[in-house]
Amino acid sequence: MTLHPDCRHFRGDLPCRPNKTHGYVCEGCPIYAPVTQRVLIIKLGAIGDVIRTTPLLRRLRQERPGCAITWLTLTPAILPQAEIEEILKFDFASALQLQARQFDVVINLDKEKEACALLNTIEAKEKYGYALRPHDGVAWPVNALAEHKFLTGVFDQVSQANTKPYVQEIFELCGFDFRGEEYVFDTHEDKGYDWSSLPTTQPRIGLNTGCGDRWTTRLWSDEKWITLIQGLQATGYTPVLLGGEAEDARNRVLQTATGAAYPGTFPLPQFINLMNQMDGIVTQVTMGMHISIALRKPTILMNNIFNPHEFDLYGRGQIVQPNKDCVCFYRGSCKLGTSCMEDLPAEKVLAAVQSTLPLHVV
Repeated sequence: MTLHPDCRHFRGDLPCRPNKTHGYVCEGCPIYAPVTQRVLIIKLGAIGDVIRTTPLLRRLRQERPGCAITWLTLTPAILPQAEIEEILKFDFASALQLQARQFDVVINLDKEKEACALLNTIEAKEKYGYALRPHDGVAWPVNALAEHKFLTGVFDQVSQANTKPYVQEIFELCGFDFRGEEYVFDTHEDKGYDWSSLPTTQPRIGLNTGCGDRWTTRLWSDEKWITLIQGLQATGYTPVLLGGEAEDARNRVLQTATGAAYPGTFPLPQFINLMNQMDGIVTQVTMGMHISIALRKPTILMNNIFNPHEFDLYGRGQIVQPNKDCVCFYRGSCKLGTSCMEDLPAEKVLAAVQSTLPLHVV
């Protein structure tokens, strides 16, 4: 029997999808697609960083037509399943089988020791990103292309002086120039979620009120959110509260205080689709920001402790910052006791919404 193990559809352990769907076999298969190169991307987490790495998929398809892409991550569910040949969750089994394979290209975008060790031990013709120095176990650039991105993570002064967005940095790390490639993302619109409970009046402005528990200096007080919500309502916008379990209690307080819509908490795919129902998003630097950018929503980004150059809104939003300079770069607690985020007036955020999504053009 004829077999085509070089085909992008071939599994080996299971029937391929064309066989299951159409009954095709390798001999005479009308959609036989031989793989020209095999590429491995190692980007384990966090979720937001995985999302904002997806523009690489577009360029890899262009520069290496016919390539088959394997992606190793801690969060497989966030990746666009239809756009990647193989998505692996990082665990012992995945690491073991990858170390027994050969790739044309391996790209490691993480400095975690386990990710760097994999770059060392997987056989590939080309390697990009970070490796593990064997004699001291330190993450290190595998070549000069990774030096810029490496140094921004080693010295605060270099990071603060950086003027390149994250996506541009990882493109350059791979030897590409960045041409504005968009994220590759699944809106989950095909799931048929029922959003009849959402307000029908538009424009709907999603308010992503949380920021995780690592960098709590990003948090905005309930009082500021209430002022913003009331300002949005008074000027003709429809605010919708967004968040996960960690934001549920806060969002219920804000809903009670303002009457703003709050649909509740949902599994990640449904939450993504909920965000896709919004006309614009107000968010801090968190997973919700990356989802908003990936969904190509006008995004009002509230930032204080990070370098604003790091974030590319693709011309669809604004970054708003406190009225005084932040002195706690990449810090989870404020040296002054009260985060400078409290010096970001709600009126400034409202003005950014109004200039980004003027009511007369919605």
